[in-house]
Amino acid sequence: MAYDEVFLALADPTRRALLETLRRGPANVKTLAAPLPMSRPAVSQHLKVLSDAGLVMCEAEGTKRIYAIDKEGLAAVRGWLDTMWDDALDAFAAEAHRRAKGKLP
Repeated sequence: MAYDEVFLALADPTRRALLETLRRGPANVKTLAAPLPMSRPAVSQHLKVLSDAGLVMCEAEGTKRIYAIDKEGLAAVRGWLDTMWDDALDAFAAEAHRRAKGKLP
């Protein structure tokens, strides 16, 4: 997974709004576009960016496309962020331990 692509996708407020809507469950473009001030083709372009980033998946249902959050894609991003957080906490604990032993800079 290309995390740059994920974070670029998440940087856009419209795409974040689409993900928020999809949190409630799968939806088609018509449903996703209804509350947004843009056309369905524009929403489809945003969904393609999210799909390319591995955050959304699409399934054909007749002539409709049903979009849903890709849980595996989100899990991969969360795992990466958790690793970063764990490393930061470990570094903080090591520094606190070093300072507690009186080895101040």
